Parts: sequence; C-alpha cells; structure tokens
Amino acid sequence: MLKLFFFFFTFPPPPPFRLPPSKKKKKKAAAARAARAPPRQPAAAAAMEEPEPGAEAAAPPGLRSLLPPRDFLGSRKGQLLLAESVLSFIIFICYIASSAASFMMAPLLEFLLALFLFFAYASKLNEKFKGLYWPLTDFLRCVTAAVIYFAISIAAVSKYNDGASKAAGVFGFIATIVYAIDFYITFNDLVTFLKQGNSESPERRKSEDEDSDSDSD
Repeated sequence: MLKLFFFFFTFPPPPPFRLPPSKKKKKKAAAARAARAPPRQPAAAAAMEEPEPGAEAAAPPGLRSLLPPRDFLGSRKGQLLLAESVLSFIIFICYIASSAASFMMAPLLEFLLALFLFFAYASKLNEKFKGLYWPLTDFLRCVTAAVIYFAISIAAVSKYNDGASKAAGVFGFIATIVYAIDFYITFNDLVTFLKQGNSESPERRKSEDEDSDSDSD
C-alpha cells in the first residue's frame, strides 16, 4: 500500500491533451506575423530606386544636359567668352537707355556671336565640324569687336553727356581690353594651327604624287 501511494505521488503526470489548432486560428496567426514583418519591396522597384554608380554623371537629367561642362567654364577661353557675352549684353542695355541708341546694334551682334561660340566650344562643335577654320574666324571676330568697341566708346564718352552713354563707354573700354586679350591668345592658337597645316601639307602632296604616279602607270 505504501509503495503504491509513493509511486502515485512521485511519478510525473502525463501532459494534458490539446486539440490541434483550427484553420481559423492558423489564418489569424499568419496574418499577425505578416503585419509584424516589414514590407518587402519587389526586385524591379528596388532596382529602379537604387541607380547604378555613375548613372547621374553619364546622363544628367533635365537642364543639366544643357549647361556647359565645368572644365570648359574653368578654362581661359570659356571665361573670356563668358566675360565678352556679359559685357556685350550690359553695353547693349546701356545704349538702349541712353541717347546714343544708334550704337546698340554693334553690342547686340557681338553678344550673339560670343554666346554662339561659347556654346559651340562647350559642346565641342569645333571638333565635329572641321571644315570651318575656327581659330581664324574667332581671331577676326575678336579684332573687329575690339576696334568697334574702342571707336563707339570714344564717341559715346565725347559726344553724349547722359549717364547711360558714359556707362556704355566705360564698359566698352573694358570690353576692348577683354577682346584684345582674346585675340592675342587666339592669334597664338592660329599660328599653331597654321604650323600644323604646313607640316601636314608635304605628306598630302606625297600621297597625291603617289596616286598620280599609280594612275599614270
């Protein structure tokens, strides 16, 4: 009797019997786990949100593609062309507001030419269209602009007494100096360009002579 009593109290009771969870409870538990877990983005959306390195530099969006590159803006030619276009526009505005309005066509034309060459050199059109002698045309533009600005500035300062004409004359003298620096630099580029053309001309002559000899044979 004592042994049975001792065995009944010392032996561990069996685990309680539990029914398997129903389908509704399983669905509720799965929904709770899905709500706790962070949302996952699809692979296509993640690829669109994370661009590859260097993609912005290769294809800049919007207006960045129209802006000139920084290396050209930091160059000497880019700064000179930018200064010429800004000074020409200021002189044009001053002549419109002055009594010497007959001189306004000269700064307007120089402004358009400087702006065109600025974007032409920035977009490297001189390397694409090699049929045009870019150094020669740029040299002639700078020489004529310096002479015209010097002449009309003297006339604006000496003949007219209003403040706008005086301001146009002062800015015209500054533009004359800028254009003089530009045509001095362009003249050096023109000399190197002509030297390269003379060095290539004997080779072309030799090739033409060889072609003519082969045709005669």
